[in-house]
Amino acid sequence: MDRIDNTLLDAVDGRTRLAGSNRMEILLFSLGTGETFGINVFKVREVSKTPFITKSPNMPAGVEGLISLRGNVIPVLALAKILQLDDRASEQGGSMMVTEYSKRTLGFLVHEVDRIIRVDWENVHSPDNVSGGAQGYVTAITEMPDGKLVSILDVETILANTFGEGAIGHIDPLGGSETVNVFFVDDSAVARRKIAEVLDKLGVQHKHAVNGLEAWTRLEGMAGHAQQTGRDLRRDLDLILVDAEMPEMDGYVLTRNIKNDARFEGIPVVMHSSLSSEANRAMGKRVGVDGYIAKFDADVLADTLRPMLLKPAKG
Repeated sequence: MDRIDNTLLDAVDGRTRLAGSNRMEILLFSLGTGETFGINVFKVREVSKTPFITKSPNMPAGVEGLISLRGNVIPVLALAKILQLDDRASEQGGSMMVTEYSKRTLGFLVHEVDRIIRVDWENVHSPDNVSGGAQGYVTAITEMPDGKLVSILDVETILANTFGEGAIGHIDPLGGSETVNVFFVDDSAVARRKIAEVLDKLGVQHKHAVNGLEAWTRLEGMAGHAQQTGRDLRRDLDLILVDAEMPEMDGYVLTRNIKNDARFEGIPVVMHSSLSSEANRAMGKRVGVDGYIAKFDADVLADTLRPMLLKPAKG
């Protein structure tokens, strides 16, 4: 466990070097089934043995209870139970990962924490067919040098299914008679659904992609078509919203590609990510994003996009 803790500290120091290199570090762990799971090290604050957990009434299924961590009370989730992994669903887990998602700190109980590996995002793929109880909770698959597959968990879906998504309240539409178009990309089905709902409430037309490489391919196609037809791309594309972590190509590389391509000049790029640290914000600025929003606050998302999408009235 000390080896993992020291490696985590090294990983924290190297985050800004990794971001934008189209590489990621994954903390590997097991849930007692023989499968290997992974989670982005960027989101892991520490690893420890399972502490004493205080049971609390009326907790959602899969939430073991609460712990006090340096003065903060945080919920602790048993991943095997949430993923409904066969007979392991009754086990609590011997190790705990403390994670931070969208400014929310949580404990995840796992069977055993293994090690950290570094992979290229281009070798991280969207899952085509995922079987077993984990289906629906896996956002990506990658392969280790020994040929063993690693299932990277979609924590946004885990949190949404455990605690509920929360209703999106009233959002004033942009107004105006001109059509506004947004292209967004996110590998999480939950995030795509929430983003689409906010954009619908704003009265914005939108298209999306499910990973960075797909997004870049489609954006290049849009730019190429506009160039061939002599049409200003800005008439068909007002803003691009990107996630940071995505299979095939991360949001930092995608943003850099967009900003280095003169065809996208004048089209703002906003990063929308559960990686809410200052280091990640700084990296976003370094590659040229025009805004950085931590997931998921519908009002903040709408308020950030609104001034970038409002078109001046024709006089």
